[in-house]
Amino acid sequence: LVGIVQPQKTTSEIILLLNEGTFESIFTSSLATMKPQHLLLLPVAAAYTLQSPHHSFVGTPVSGPQHRANFRMDTETNTLDPVTKYRVEKTLKNMNLGDRSMTLRQAEAVHGMPWKDSIDKKVQDDELLYMPFWEWTMSFIEENLTDLKVAPCHNGKTDFSYNVNTKKKARIVNLCASSKEYRKIRMTYYDAGDNTQVFNAVFYPDPEYNLPILGIDLLAFNRKKYLAIVDFQPLHEDEADHAATYEHILEPIKDKYESLKGRMSSKFYDETQFFSQQMLFARFDEEKIVQDDLFPAFKSYVQTHLDLVRSTDANPSDMKMVLERQKEYDTYSAERDPATGLFAAMYGADWAGDFVHDFLFSMSERKEGGAPPAMPFMGGPPGAMGGPP
Repeated sequence: LVGIVQPQKTTSEIILLLNEGTFESIFTSSLATMKPQHLLLLPVAAAYTLQSPHHSFVGTPVSGPQHRANFRMDTETNTLDPVTKYRVEKTLKNMNLGDRSMTLRQAEAVHGMPWKDSIDKKVQDDELLYMPFWEWTMSFIEENLTDLKVAPCHNGKTDFSYNVNTKKKARIVNLCASSKEYRKIRMTYYDAGDNTQVFNAVFYPDPEYNLPILGIDLLAFNRKKYLAIVDFQPLHEDEADHAATYEHILEPIKDKYESLKGRMSSKFYDETQFFSQQMLFARFDEEKIVQDDLFPAFKSYVQTHLDLVRSTDANPSDMKMVLERQKEYDTYSAERDPATGLFAAMYGADWAGDFVHDFLFSMSERKEGGAPPAMPFMGGPPGAMGGPP
């Protein structure tokens, strides 16, 4: 992109143009004078910038000389620091290069979502337990978020948007998006008939907002055991270190639902790290709790999280710190995610490792040679093969 847009400028000068907010106008005006071969390079450059499997877009900060506006750059690898990378990503997303981007609903429909029945045809009643959560979330973000854009579900070599194991009757679908309010929104639905149903979503606030991450994990095993976690996952141990406090807003919501006031064990996660005091946590055996308590509480938490973002003043000076804390969250979660074992069993170890580190927790640091943890709790009810958190 540097060579195409302003070949006479150094990379450092382009970075400063980004910081000054003039890169987009220069890029757009350059389109008119670009040669055809340059235009053909644009999607390649953008795809490499956004989807390099070795340097995720908001990946590991690199050491190097300091530039104005606290931008850092490794002169040997041309790897940009997280804030610069994020701004490049945002600029590219906001450019109109022919308006060929997919809408949220078009992306959803690629793999037939929302599904109406299970992959396991033996299941007859209420086959997709958490599909109403997916459908409500899709409508909510479509109707309420600003500048909503679909993001790719791949790492440059693997498409994570869909996978299926027909022999074991299990399929997974994923969707990723961004908006003015959220750097990344990802949603996952896992359907293995009555054996397992899962809805998972994470909302990462734009790094200009020093605010907690919204995390959602809803699971059902054999339609007898259920596990639910919905939380404003803090970036800092002390709530006061965020741009706004929030637990007092969540407390009256949680107080309405006795069934959602459980405590997680420390088998996989430390509830003092990246979990709030107002986390909705529940293990239960009665399926009616899903509709009676979990669904309304879930909707209240999602709505409240967006309200929190919108009521907080953006602070660009917080971006570096927030991205670093979101990276810590991703690394912590990727190392402990007990679902990795299931993904490895269903879709292979390589796919599972890439899926966890390059899609679910795409800012995480990955230990070379690390094997997926043997904790496939999603393959059976709590207590089987380790059990869930």
